[in-house]
Order: sequence, then structure tokens, then C-alpha cells
Amino acid sequence: MNLIKNSPVDVSPERLAQLLAAAERAAQAAGEITLRYFRADMQIDNKAGEQAFDPVTQADRQAELAIRECLLNEFPDIGFHGEEHETVIGDSGLTWVVDPIDGTRAFMSGMPLWGTLIGLFNGRDAVLGVMDQPFLDERYLSIGGQSWLQSRGRRTTLKTRQNVALDRATMYCTTPDMFDTPDSQAAFSRVRDAVRLSRYGGDCYAYALLASGFVDVVLDCDLKPYDILALIPLIEAAGGVVSNWEGDSAVDGGFVIAAGSAELHQQTLQQLQAI
Repeated sequence: MNLIKNSPVDVSPERLAQLLAAAERAAQAAGEITLRYFRADMQIDNKAGEQAFDPVTQADRQAELAIRECLLNEFPDIGFHGEEHETVIGDSGLTWVVDPIDGTRAFMSGMPLWGTLIGLFNGRDAVLGVMDQPFLDERYLSIGGQSWLQSRGRRTTLKTRQNVALDRATMYCTTPDMFDTPDSQAAFSRVRDAVRLSRYGGDCYAYALLASGFVDVVLDCDLKPYDILALIPLIEAAGGVVSNWEGDSAVDGGFVIAAGSAELHQQTLQQLQAI
């Protein structure tokens, strides 16, 4: 499901700060739930049926309900679009876009490379982003052209690594198996062969590492809005670029590229689009 587009809603800096504070409270409520289940026994269901495996846990469902309750109670006029429950249409032109556990496979495997994503969509753009990793006590935040990491009582400004050419870049993707057509396989292989180092896994955490200056390129496909929207302002405010593989907005997900600089983004796009 794509997001409902409209004329972008102007949100004042003061209101954005209020909305970010609410998103942090919602992330805190979700973290109390996810930490109870992480590396513990939990129910795991398969949303894909017998032909594939798309896991969802009771932690996913309960955490999204906690986020939803926090945000809709405080801002009933703002819509809500999450992964696990039905969409709520608001009348403000704004929509919360939420993934309670991005990286469910990592979560159920005991790997701390997952996070809670809370983004705010203004009808055209992502204007607020939270990526919370409660097990590591890391919360990545962005509003108003700024992004930072809040961890262990310290605030650190995020800045992507600049002046890195593609042949010196570190690239992440969730798994190369996601590229399941000849064209997408060929495009991914061109980038993989061009970079210095390729690594796999990470889900949303790889994007946070890009915003922090440790990773240079992230490639993914088959993303939904709730997989990427909260991460866009984090990366862009840190100096990076996020788009789809055509170079257009990534708010609806699909095939997504994130890069640490405009130059590296363009170099990667050229490899993806080469014939």
C-alpha cells in the first residue's frame, strides 16, 4: 500500500518538537514490550502461508498497538500507517508511519540488528524520523534538518562519510536473495562488484550506520513505506541521499538506495541503471 499523497502540510518547528517528544514516548513504550520478548520464548507466526516465510511475532503486534495508542491518544487528528494493524486516516494531512520491529528475522534470531521505526509523513515528504534500538540503548532521531544519536545519556550529531568514491565504499543490503529477477540481480551485482566491501543483514540498523558514517551505500528492494520512511530524514539531515532506483522519492519504498553523499549516490545510480 502506497501512502496517500496530498499537498504537503507545513509543520512549525515547535509542533515538530512536540511530535518528536510523543514519538520518543511511543518508542519507549514499544521498547518495554520488545525487550521482554527479545532472546526469550515467543510465538512466531508466518504471514506468507505455506509458500514462503514472512514471520511476525507477538512482540511485533503488541509493540505496534502500544505505539498506536500513545500517538493516537495524543494526536487523534494524525493518521497512522503501520505494518501489523489497519491504517487510520486522519484529517490533518499528516500520517505516522510505523514499523514496530524492522528486522523481525534478526529479532527472532537473537541478533540486535533490528529497531522500532516511527516516521511522520506530511503528504509529500518524511519530516520526522525515529529509529530506536532499546537493547543497545541507541535512539536515532531527526527533525528540522538535524539528526543525532541519543545513547547512554549522550547526544551525538550524525554525519555521513563524505568524499568516498564507489570503489572505496562499504555497502550493505539485507540479503542478495531479495533480488529475484535477472535485471535486479544484474544491477545489484554491478554495484557489489564495484564497491570495496559488501556486507549483508542489518535491516534498519544498516541505514543508521550509514547516517553515522560507518557505511556508505545501502541497497534494498521490496520495501514498504514503514520500512524506510523514518530513515529518510535521519540520513538526509546527516548529509546523505535516499531515493528509489530511478532517483525519485523513496517514501513508498520499493527498490531503495541510500548513499552517504550526492556524488556517491549518483555513481551508484549509474551502476544500477547501466544497460
